[in-house]
Amino acid sequence: MGDSINNMDTLHFKPDYAIDTLRANNYICHFSLFKRSLLAETELFRTEFDGSQDHDMILRLTSLAKHVTHVPKILYYWRAHAGSVAKDINAKFYAVDAAKRAVDAHLNTYGIYDTTITSTRAFETIFRLQYDITTTGKVSYILPARGGDASFKETIEALKKTDDEIEELILVSDGSAEDVVSLQKEYEADPFIKVMNIPKGSKLPAFYNAAAKLAKGEYLLFLKAGIRPSTGDFAEELLMYVQRDDIGAAGGKCLFDDKTVEHAGIILGLGDQGCAGHVHYKCYYTHIGYMGRLCYAQNMTAVSGAAMMVKKKDFDAVGGFEETLFDDHYYDVDLCLKLRALGKLNVFTPFAESFYNEIPMAPVSDTEEAKEAFEKESEAFRNKWKAEIEAGDPYYNVNFSLKYLDYTLKIVRD
Repeated sequence: MGDSINNMDTLHFKPDYAIDTLRANNYICHFSLFKRSLLAETELFRTEFDGSQDHDMILRLTSLAKHVTHVPKILYYWRAHAGSVAKDINAKFYAVDAAKRAVDAHLNTYGIYDTTITSTRAFETIFRLQYDITTTGKVSYILPARGGDASFKETIEALKKTDDEIEELILVSDGSAEDVVSLQKEYEADPFIKVMNIPKGSKLPAFYNAAAKLAKGEYLLFLKAGIRPSTGDFAEELLMYVQRDDIGAAGGKCLFDDKTVEHAGIILGLGDQGCAGHVHYKCYYTHIGYMGRLCYAQNMTAVSGAAMMVKKKDFDAVGGFEETLFDDHYYDVDLCLKLRALGKLNVFTPFAESFYNEIPMAPVSDTEEAKEAFEKESEAFRNKWKAEIEAGDPYYNVNFSLKYLDYTLKIVRD
């Protein structure tokens, strides 16, 4: 997988307009056109941002524009000479500082202050933004204990090792009343844990929906059993985005135990089923991703429900997770699409990192019954979101193949 990404490093096929992506990475860059009338409200280039004057200008003008349109064609080649920032950022140290100040000035216009902006390992002018937590709302953690799978215990132990303050964790069990009592006794030393029961045979979305109704927090952090956060401020990395009114869901990066990527954002229409797929799947964790995308937070159509945070009011507004159509698949993507329909943005951040190895539930995933169930859910998803799938994912690019998960060009392997 890594080779196919590396072979395209000089071809930057871009997503449509995405404000969080643009704040972290000036992906729009040089070749852009704006209505002259927009300049009546602001300046063109501002000398105080020399070295990154284009990033400053694009942030200001796109914020003012009513519509931003992307033409997904090769219309521009960027010449990188010996003294170019594109060739070597060390040639213009001041450009990095100017870019940080440009992003900070832009954020201030949105009432966002005290943001820490640092360079990432992808490139000096591709940034990590650490927003100040201004909300006083609490986070309710929601974790299923399903079908005899005890991996939820690993999740609880991993959560205890983070720096996040956990005030409420709702453990949803589908065991008998005796099992619930046993769980409660096991965790009675942890007063923040609440154990609730749900009928056996309930679909996974029902676990989350039931707990969401009980939750007292303003924010809901949905976790799958077996998720093990590996960053100290795991919840805060998600909360810094979800606290914003314009954000629906935020999700982190999940790795297998072999340190390859399991979840790093979801693209609509990607994969064999033509429903939705995980980009950068099985890419090694040290890889920067296509054009550095594993190194900074960005807008995505959907994020994985394995570790997803949403505002409770938004979750309730869209009716929670869909229980009728989906069981183990697509319920998270479906929720993200409903949040988008509500006018919200979704964000993937690699800085909320966790390890996760899913344990297949009975019946195991390779049985005919499980395959038929998956096909049924896939068909239901394609039917429900047919128009959106046909329109194409705005955070992908029509030049990429939908058959592969590694940003392979259509002309290369299709």
